[in-house]
Amino acid sequence: MALIPFLVDIFQDPIFSILTVIVTFGIGLFQGLILGRAILVRFPRLQNHLKTVSISLFILFLANAILSVPRFASPEKIELSSLTPGSLGEIASTLFLIFGMNTGFLTVLAISVTVMTFVILKFTNMHGVVKLFVFFFSSLLLVLTGVSRFTDLTPSTFEVLLYFLYQLGFTIGILGGTIRKIKPKKLDLK
Repeated sequence: MALIPFLVDIFQDPIFSILTVIVTFGIGLFQGLILGRAILVRFPRLQNHLKTVSISLFILFLANAILSVPRFASPEKIELSSLTPGSLGEIASTLFLIFGMNTGFLTVLAISVTVMTFVILKFTNMHGVVKLFVFFFSSLLLVLTGVSRFTDLTPSTFEVLLYFLYQLGFTIGILGGTIRKIKPKKLDLK
């Protein structure tokens, strides 16, 4: 069953499907552009090594996109009734299971990039609607991922495609947001 069951019938309409694909990619692209520019504004010294920074962030977020899709497509299900830790080792094992860190280095890398996105969001100088936009879609993705892990709902093929397009748009947006230097604002001394 899909994560958002009531939209399954709507996704059957080709016009709505194409529109959803374009909007999802656009949201990811716009969010990546915003975050990329915010990184350069917050850390202006990165502009001295712009090519290295933009390519490094692109590779990091591309790896995150590629590694996150299989986890999103077939999430490891967690039953809340089986989460009764007794000893310290069981508590650590339970936390690793909940955060998905029990499946290897690549998964930890993907989770680290997601956490880094939220940390960057906290330390950047974004305000108002822009910050709300980035926070809303990042949180929505986090909620959908949580729903897929803690319930018997599994993303449909179309939802996995949308997730991939969002991640791809976000990755391209990060590259686009960090590839060009930000010109300093001119002071009007009249």
